[in-house]
Amino acid sequence: MTTSRRTLMTAAAAAGLAATAVGTGTGTAYAKDAKGGGHAVKEHFGTLADGTKVDRWTIENGRTRLSVLTYGGIVQSLEIPDRHGRMANVSLGFADLDSYVAGSPYFGALIGRYGNRIANGKFTLDGHAYQLPVNDGPNSLHGGDKGFDKRVWSIEPFEGGGNVGLTLRRVSPDGEMGYPGKLTVRVDYTLTPTGDWRIDYEATTDKPTVVNLTNHTYYNLGGEGTGSIYDHRLQIAASRYTPVGKTLIPTGELAKVAGTPFDFRRSKAVGRDIREAHQQVLYGQGIDHNFVLDKGITSRPEHIVTVSEPESGRVMRIATTEPGVQFYTGNFLVGTLAGTSGQVYRQGDGFCLETQHFPDSPNQAGFPSTVLRPGETYRSTTVHSFSTR
Repeated sequence: MTTSRRTLMTAAAAAGLAATAVGTGTGTAYAKDAKGGGHAVKEHFGTLADGTKVDRWTIENGRTRLSVLTYGGIVQSLEIPDRHGRMANVSLGFADLDSYVAGSPYFGALIGRYGNRIANGKFTLDGHAYQLPVNDGPNSLHGGDKGFDKRVWSIEPFEGGGNVGLTLRRVSPDGEMGYPGKLTVRVDYTLTPTGDWRIDYEATTDKPTVVNLTNHTYYNLGGEGTGSIYDHRLQIAASRYTPVGKTLIPTGELAKVAGTPFDFRRSKAVGRDIREAHQQVLYGQGIDHNFVLDKGITSRPEHIVTVSEPESGRVMRIATTEPGVQFYTGNFLVGTLAGTSGQVYRQGDGFCLETQHFPDSPNQAGFPSTVLRPGETYRSTTVHSFSTR
């Protein structure tokens, strides 16, 4: 497949509101209304080998701009201002569809059916054994070799109450990637009038199954392609984490972070302890671990993370309903991928904070359950708030 060129297209939002496209084929297309909100605008992004067309939707509100692909529900660009009001894309990704298809390390992707790892790609539910694709050493990672990140989603824009958003929908058939049950999924990406980016996940099933949805955006608050994130300062409201074995499957222990490189209870530089000769750091080639949030599971999003970048002054705060967050320091970026800015990504050039239930929960009786049954509705919410200092 040859590299696709993005052709700017002007589209009306589903509600019939006219939108004016702004910029060039390589720029961000959006339109502001009189109150400062941005209608959703659609542009062609590329075509898959089977002829399926992939679109990019862009929305803007409260000085935050978000561009999302129908392929993988991928956040292709997230633009926020620095302390001087200068906008920059703070999410890692690619400028063309072919690069995402050829071998993306989940840049910006919507992850399912099960975010993170399941040991040996196996679990048992109600006495039935299930085998999933093994795509990460001996384990199944992020839903298998063709998870939600490699599927085409339907996207519809919405507006209301000052919010601007995109609704992503997909039906995962019974048996897809080995998972039982037909899973009907809806995910809302919403930008609020203050520029918060809210993700609401919802799913139902017709058979007992396991579900753990998340988003895999890689961040660099200095701007995509500007280098290391080790100077970012991070605070996580977690007194414990889940240690892992050699293949990064949790041992089942909920270990204290005190006295380890995983202690982010007080704000510290991401890279301060990342070279420490701690066995868990060696396993992950950096940090790639689930943090057990002190708040546990909550009905409403509660604040869990603050991360800031000193030079730009950008600050991101995260609130979630989930009991865990996977903090990953871009350990496996090895200089083989060039991002949207044309710069090559190297180890530590981006970080992920994936709100979630714990890895391998279907095989860990002591972890919060990820089982979803007919008649129940899976719901999860994560909110990213942006500011400067």
